[in-house]
Amino acid sequence: MRTLALLATLLIAAPLAADGPRNVVLLIADDLGMQVGCYGDKVTKTPNIDALAVGGTRFSNGFASVSSCSPSRATLLTGLPTHQCGQYGLAHATHNAHTFRDVHSVPRLLKQAGYRTGVIAKLHVQPPEVYPWDSEVAANGRNGVAVAAAAKKFIQESGDKPFFLLVGFTDPHRAKIGFDSAKSFKGVPQITFEPKDVPIPYHLSDTPEVRADLTDYYGSIARLDFGVGAVVQAIQDAKKADDTLIIFLSDNGIPFPGAKTTLYDSGVHLPLIVHSPSAKSRGVVNRAMVSWTDIAPTILDWTGVKRAPAMAGKSLLPILDQEDAKDRDTVYGSHQFHEITMYYPMRMVRTRTHKLIRNLAHPLPYPFASDIYNSPSWQGVLQRNDNMLGKRSRDAYEHRPKEELFDLAKDPDELNNVAADRAYASLLKELRGKLLEWQTATKDPWLVKEKYE
Repeated sequence: MRTLALLATLLIAAPLAADGPRNVVLLIADDLGMQVGCYGDKVTKTPNIDALAVGGTRFSNGFASVSSCSPSRATLLTGLPTHQCGQYGLAHATHNAHTFRDVHSVPRLLKQAGYRTGVIAKLHVQPPEVYPWDSEVAANGRNGVAVAAAAKKFIQESGDKPFFLLVGFTDPHRAKIGFDSAKSFKGVPQITFEPKDVPIPYHLSDTPEVRADLTDYYGSIARLDFGVGAVVQAIQDAKKADDTLIIFLSDNGIPFPGAKTTLYDSGVHLPLIVHSPSAKSRGVVNRAMVSWTDIAPTILDWTGVKRAPAMAGKSLLPILDQEDAKDRDTVYGSHQFHEITMYYPMRMVRTRTHKLIRNLAHPLPYPFASDIYNSPSWQGVLQRNDNMLGKRSRDAYEHRPKEELFDLAKDPDELNNVAADRAYASLLKELRGKLLEWQTATKDPWLVKEKYE
């Protein structure tokens, strides 16, 4: 694998030919939070992801609209929040959630426009008629060598035809209970970490189980980074970098209690890097508030394919050379299920300074994803009967009020709910109005118009 400096240099592509092909490669990490070097993590080893940022635009305020694998991926590919596209929960096994069959997804629209479409490793959405692919490769999403080889083959077989390729890495998702970071693949380096060195997120307590769990997680992130670099190298080797839009992001937050499946920032504030050959600036850090509902419009804008009317997001292409976009100051969130047993509908509106979460089934206890419940981190909490999850009480995590309002400037960890504070009454009313307007516009089946006290 090439060094960070050399790979970053290679990523600075020549200007895109006006009449050339417009290819897209979407790289999706699985359960990656902000544990990335270019996002400030001092311990993680992500030189290839960092190089992608050096050659492109890194968004510091990128937000998934749901912190759950299938719903988030459906949002990325349809430009619709999960309650609007119908992918309410996980697509696989007994959970079996489906996107509505009349939805016009990115692969569907691009295929109709003459693109060759392909997915390597994890897809995790259905049904096939909504997400049609010319090529589906069931590669091991943890093996960067195999994934890159499949990417190289797909690009070669596409010939002169424009293509859309989704690479669904499996890392750093848990494998059963752990992350399998010690599992070896030929040609894939193993990078290890020390438990004493890993930083502890605010929503986790500093215990031996958590440190061991995070150490394994960081190893899985390093393996993901190798895979990202290998795929980017395959694009370079195929001489397609000058006409290919590369997007790197994660589907949802870190798979630990307090993050994944929640609408707290630990679950939805995620990495987003966009490398466009047509961008004039490199290494840009953009502070605009952007949503995963903006990804589908961005891809369609790049390819020149007409977007579906229901898509409410905005293309990111016009702001890739900018450090901000003041008109992009609000994002929204929507959650119904993760696993089918985990019913807990929530809605969120987040501005640059405040967040409102509405827990639509607040009398219910907050449910746990099976991979989080079975993790060493949570099992340690149960064995000791701990009262705290990091800075948040266990009771506050498991039992939510109807509304949670956070002043993020004063409380970035979202620990102090000020919904009942009269000093925030005007702001609460404003955010309720924004949320109501958005739910109405997106035809939210969970919309309940209420009188507030």
